[in-house]
Amino acid sequence: MDINFPLILVLLVAVSGAIWLLDIFLWAKPRRERVEQALQQLSQTSLKETDEAYQTALSVAAKEPVPVEYSKSFFPVLAFVLVLRSFLVEPFQIPSASMVPTLEVGDFILVNKYTYGIRLPVTNTKIFSVNEPERGDVMVFFPPHKPDTYYIKRVVGLPGDEIIIDKGALYINGKKMPQSFVASLPVSNPQINVLEEDLDGVEHIVHQNIHLGRYTQSGRWKVPAGHYFMMGDNRDNSSDSREWGPVSEEAIVGKAFAIWMHWETFFSVPSFHRVGTIQ
Repeated sequence: MDINFPLILVLLVAVSGAIWLLDIFLWAKPRRERVEQALQQLSQTSLKETDEAYQTALSVAAKEPVPVEYSKSFFPVLAFVLVLRSFLVEPFQIPSASMVPTLEVGDFILVNKYTYGIRLPVTNTKIFSVNEPERGDVMVFFPPHKPDTYYIKRVVGLPGDEIIIDKGALYINGKKMPQSFVASLPVSNPQINVLEEDLDGVEHIVHQNIHLGRYTQSGRWKVPAGHYFMMGDNRDNSSDSREWGPVSEEAIVGKAFAIWMHWETFFSVPSFHRVGTIQ
């Protein structure tokens, strides 16, 4: 079961913020009155302000309840993280090999949350449009068959496009997308061809099995309005729109733009050799 971190974060911000407001409007006044009473009582003693007993008495009178103390400490931090993750940049970790060689298992990436429009956290409702996805973008989204799970693939088909795959070749609206041979990986299992593909000016590297799999043999799809056809760069090892259909605009999360760290397993050493922009 996937943990709904945005929902947890929103709840933490709401609860800590509510406690802070309750303290401002309800609980702070009685606390100030206790401090004033303590000062009056202390003024009738021989204690000085510098005495430890004097300061202890004031501290006890002014002490905030534990929930208030924690809320005041954590609310600003949680609110900052919420705004950052929801509207600006969110980090993700790559869990599968579907985008190899562009993204490898263990890559930590940054996703631009505002380039496709400002969306509310949790509901993902767009409240302000900015740009639309372009062919070749690497995009994070919720797939139709798993609406609560983050997926990352490349935008291949735009609304209204006709996508055809014929013996490994990709056609968009009748135009064959150029693919040039780069190398073969005969020692891999299965054997893989490394190809450079050009998606209307967006050049990137893809992997394709020498013996084509069911995803790359043949297929034809029409992309509905308000939807996008997504494919992994590891063409024969990617569950994508060829299997579960186009992705709705409402399911978009953001555009992946950079790798900032690589950490494959908990017991491995993090590295930064893959740091850079995502092509």
